[in-house]
Amino acid sequence: MRAAVFQSRTGIDPVANATRLCTAVAEAAAQGADMLFTPEMSNLLDRNRARAAGYLADQAHDRVLAEVREAAARAGIWVHLGSIALAGERADGRLVNRAFVIDDTGAIRAHYDKLHLFDVDLASGESWRESAAYAPGEATVVVETPWAPIGLSICYDLRFPDLYRSLSDAGATVLAVPAAFTVPTGAAHWHVLLRARAIEAGAFVIAAAQAGHHEDGRATYGHSLVIDPWGEILLDMGDAEGIACIDLDLARVANVRARIPVLAHRRPIPAPVRA
Repeated sequence: MRAAVFQSRTGIDPVANATRLCTAVAEAAAQGADMLFTPEMSNLLDRNRARAAGYLADQAHDRVLAEVREAAARAGIWVHLGSIALAGERADGRLVNRAFVIDDTGAIRAHYDKLHLFDVDLASGESWRESAAYAPGEATVVVETPWAPIGLSICYDLRFPDLYRSLSDAGATVLAVPAAFTVPTGAAHWHVLLRARAIEAGAFVIAAAQAGHHEDGRATYGHSLVIDPWGEILLDMGDAEGIACIDLDLARVANVRARIPVLAHRRPIPAPVRA
């Protein structure tokens, strides 16, 4: 499998973001990629929720999703659209943070809504309250592709290993972790958590990330990574925008799982005995 990773600096204008995404789809195809992976919030990254609300739509009417589907069909390439913010999907009025897997005809093969929401006050003074605007997802997703079953997750999900246990138990051999990590948490935890998820699952991890200083004033960590099942970092894109391609030897999964058969040794975890 030849994977392309798009590291972006998504802005506040979905029209401009769609143009960059479609260009990335064409560039990935030109480089011989089978599938392009994009970051979390590929349609819009804006902390000003009142301003962002004017651009958001439901799945059937989202412009960025529609244009990426058309670009995938033109280029004949699969796309993992890391996530987009969607409105009008829920009766309670909250948004969803939804990932899509799009095939080379432009058809949506699967979607996944982010399960875990990031609510925190950082020492830097930054405060994040995803749950104030977003609803959590209610399902885990593994999608079949011509190359491998891919387990879907988004950003803060990375900190919850039970999710990745569920995905690997369901057959995933590639784990997608699109993200928009903050700089302090990224510097502290990004590499180590992604390597841990790869090692625990004996799976490839592909983590496309947002990078740099954005129009809304935030800064994201970047360092989009591809990690093999042994925990080796095969690709680290640093902090610049762009596309990188890498060839994955998917037979490596079976090799690593045979060397350390943790999946075969998994057992149901009993409740702790309080002593």
